[in-house]
Amino acid sequence: MEQNAVKNGQRVLCGTAVGAANSLFGGGGGMIAVPLLQKTGLDEKRAHATAILLILPVSLLSFILYVWQGFYDPSVLIPTAIGVTAGGFLGAQLLGKLPVKTVNLVFAALQAAAGVFLLL
Repeated sequence: MEQNAVKNGQRVLCGTAVGAANSLFGGGGGMIAVPLLQKTGLDEKRAHATAILLILPVSLLSFILYVWQGFYDPSVLIPTAIGVTAGGFLGAQLLGKLPVKTVNLVFAALQAAAGVFLLL
């Protein structure tokens, strides 16, 4: 019982970090959610899938707050939503078929690429 309380405490801290990152940077919470969820005991694929589930309400809340503050460009909503939906479907299909090592390698490469992009 005590071990579950510790894991739940870790997951609350994980959620706090994910929510803060997602709201502060307008995204990216999922990038830190995966390794943090793995630290709390989830296997790689469950961590990836759970990160996606977590980001939905966090992103919705962040979106509402951004709109409220006037940080919103409606011209990009529909085209981007189409792309995100297609990419999300494809990614979910691939996650079930790819080996864990491949998923981790692609995830790490995307994180590295995002870091380099931000530095430039």
